[in-house]
Amino acid sequence: MNPVRVGLLGLGTVGGGTFRVLKRNAAEITRRAGRGIEITHVAARDVSPQWMAELGNTRFTENAFELVDNPDIDVVVELIGGYDPARELVLQAIHNGKHVVTANKALIAKYGNEIFAAAHESGVMVAFEAAVAGGIPIIKAIREGLAGNRIQWVAGIINGTGNFILTEMREKDRDFADVLAEAQRLGYAEADPTFDIEGIDAAHKLTILGSIAFGVPLQFDKVYTEGIGHITREDVDYAEQFGYRIKHLGIARRTPDGIEMRVHPTLIPHRRLIANVNGVMNAVLVSADAVGPTLYYGAGAGSEPTASAVVADLVDVARVLTADPGNRVPHLAFQPDALADVAILPMAEVETAYYLRMQALDRPGVLADVTHILGNLGISIEAILQKEPLPEADTVPVIMLTHRIREKQMDEALRQIEALDSITGTVMRIRLEDLS
Repeated sequence: MNPVRVGLLGLGTVGGGTFRVLKRNAAEITRRAGRGIEITHVAARDVSPQWMAELGNTRFTENAFELVDNPDIDVVVELIGGYDPARELVLQAIHNGKHVVTANKALIAKYGNEIFAAAHESGVMVAFEAAVAGGIPIIKAIREGLAGNRIQWVAGIINGTGNFILTEMREKDRDFADVLAEAQRLGYAEADPTFDIEGIDAAHKLTILGSIAFGVPLQFDKVYTEGIGHITREDVDYAEQFGYRIKHLGIARRTPDGIEMRVHPTLIPHRRLIANVNGVMNAVLVSADAVGPTLYYGAGAGSEPTASAVVADLVDVARVLTADPGNRVPHLAFQPDALADVAILPMAEVETAYYLRMQALDRPGVLADVTHILGNLGISIEAILQKEPLPEADTVPVIMLTHRIREKQMDEALRQIEALDSITGTVMRIRLEDLS
């Protein structure tokens, strides 16, 4: 049988890893796929002489559109990232009847509905395992391995940069800005780290996870997103004293009122396995009705870990090239005409517990005022920690853990607490999930 002919868009970190993994493991991949998979064409810019030598007989062009229009290519692998021109290239490849493999989470999160509709109409496959959590096969696990389950919730550490920063802050008692600078020096964070530390990268990935878990259209614009830049080493330390660790989580949960989709710093009990995922590693915890909780752990980025997922998608494409399109695994796990129109809950309607830290004047009655406000709004306190004031200081930090309550009630509580003349500055709020 003739090999599958692949056109590779992009020869950066992941593109280079994909080229090398396919070449190194060619015999094993052929045994799994039932036919060879060969990168016959590459489109990239600014390729080094070393890469040109390594490409050998592989045809090279700087024109990506020339590649997607080439009739001698069966599958286009898009690894250039971003929205444009990736969207146009992918849609053109689909229009030309080519299957597509991509690691572009931003593209799938924002334009996936359009792309999958075009693929369905053209009878081709779009595979995107590498778009979420690098080398961890979480898409396949939820979409296929858990197909017999009703997914209840998904919670994941799905950005390695943020996890590295929070790990360093906890283990070495360092400030956020200091660790961010080191992450940039080590190459874990970009020169502009906004997508990582503000949660946008994680929100792209959570959009995809939520869609395949619950069978709803991709809705990136409805994901609540909050970064980690405001987390202090004091918060990390206080959380530890209560028996919790702070992780930057993406959470998707099914509720009777709709689906929660949110990315934010979260206190989780230190005894949970996911609380002990450190450094740049990723992990996704899935709770389903039949199997219970399952945890998926591994490298969330990097050249060959991500290439592992890209090549796995290529093997899937090779296996189904001769299959009836109607019998293929649906892009978003559920059949296209069976996606549910379930509301994505606004953050104000989400129910969770909270960690609160405030600076209070060191005088009698302040704590009573705060607890009175919380009690009037139906917010129960689970634990309180009041630290000793520093010498010469007139304020003292007060830390509270609350029971679960709707966000809109907590919003009102914080508005009233911050209006007290005995409370200085804003109240630090971090959400808390037990994940049991």
